[in-house]
Amino acid sequence: MVAACKSMAQVSVDDSLKKPLKQVLTEVQARFHVQIKFDENLVKGQVVSFADWRVRPGNIDKTLNNILTPLDISYTLKAGVYSLRKFDYPRWSVEDGKEELTYLSSLYNDQAGWEKRKTELRACAYSALQLSPLPAKPNSKPIFTPLRLMDGYTIQNVAIETLPGYYVCGSIYRPAKSNGKMPVILSPNGHFEHGRYNKDQQKLCATFARMGAMAMSYDLFAWGESLLQFKDADHNRSIAMSIETLNGIRLLDFLLAQKDADPERVGITGASGGGSQTMLLASLDDRFKVSAPVVMLSSAFYGGSHSESGMPVHLCVGGTNNVELAAMVAPKPQLIVSDGKDWTANVPEIEFPFLQRTYGFYGKKDLVTNVHLPTEGHDYGINKRKAVYAFMAKYLKLDIKAVQGADGEVDETKSAIEPEKALYVFGDKGERLPANAVHGLDEIQKVFNKSTGH
Repeated sequence: MVAACKSMAQVSVDDSLKKPLKQVLTEVQARFHVQIKFDENLVKGQVVSFADWRVRPGNIDKTLNNILTPLDISYTLKAGVYSLRKFDYPRWSVEDGKEELTYLSSLYNDQAGWEKRKTELRACAYSALQLSPLPAKPNSKPIFTPLRLMDGYTIQNVAIETLPGYYVCGSIYRPAKSNGKMPVILSPNGHFEHGRYNKDQQKLCATFARMGAMAMSYDLFAWGESLLQFKDADHNRSIAMSIETLNGIRLLDFLLAQKDADPERVGITGASGGGSQTMLLASLDDRFKVSAPVVMLSSAFYGGSHSESGMPVHLCVGGTNNVELAAMVAPKPQLIVSDGKDWTANVPEIEFPFLQRTYGFYGKKDLVTNVHLPTEGHDYGINKRKAVYAFMAKYLKLDIKAVQGADGEVDETKSAIEPEKALYVFGDKGERLPANAVHGLDEIQKVFNKSTGH
């Protein structure tokens, strides 16, 4: 007996209460008769302190949360299988999102209270993005490619230097013939395959041009031609959120400097990650007069990339979310497009009433609308585009009849889909990239810090 006690004394009590995570998960599966799925790399080397004390008999969810949360691991349950993943900080439960909206609603009950909150949110957001004050504009001129004449519209690619040595590339779509000032529509693309070269994105901007608008689609940071300067992994860095916000502001500067741009008719629309940019830019820059975020609005999801939530914008003024950012557009016209197969599935019941309440402070509930497509999924497909075409036509005074067929439906057949290389600014192999271009995350971080004084 004495020998046994001596043996136990040689083992740290703390060590005896620790177990490898993989062993703990095996024991949990056996105890609760469940299946737990995980990547070996996720659990490799992970140790659970006080492992057995974290078990809550009869409650698998509390048990898993007790075990996984300290290790920054979360899980989803689907078809009876618990799948582990690295903690997904921008993804909440629907109930948590709903509760936050209830809390936010309690902070103000009238226009004056909301305006005070909005002013504080905007100032904090600029500061969180490290864009207060905005960095100086480089003195370089835009880099254009030759104009391409299409059926009823033109396309011209352009690169703008938004920070010293950093270029954002895009394509401008204009009506082939125009009389006087025309509306401007900025369209940040989302995290869809092929980025701004995506056929849906091309059809969107081409159709806007055929309706009489100057529309611009542009690359995400470290996507498209931005890959001439950075690696694709650099897109999922916090600085991407700040740079993409700056890009949107500077591209709007550029578009409104065009002699035929109408500053009183300015819109913005994007889907998915482009929807995140749409909500953020429209909340920060009053020059946008109408806004149409597509398949992105949610109180429970902040975006799956650091380019959407990597800077602490959503922690501002005690905490906010994309719904409150979208509410900052009030009382200007806003269209929310949602669907039934992604995180926007609950918009009609949860998020949209919150927006209506905010617009109600101004007596303008009718200026925020929701088109919900319950059988559709996550894209900027034709039915989403049709909803946005009608919205933009109404509030930017565009000629929707110019793109309608005999049946009254929007006909996109004259909106060409160009090959990817046709949309390049810097040549097929990047041979036209300016000599001063910076390369890599370290270089752009130094340039950003110097330009913003951080």
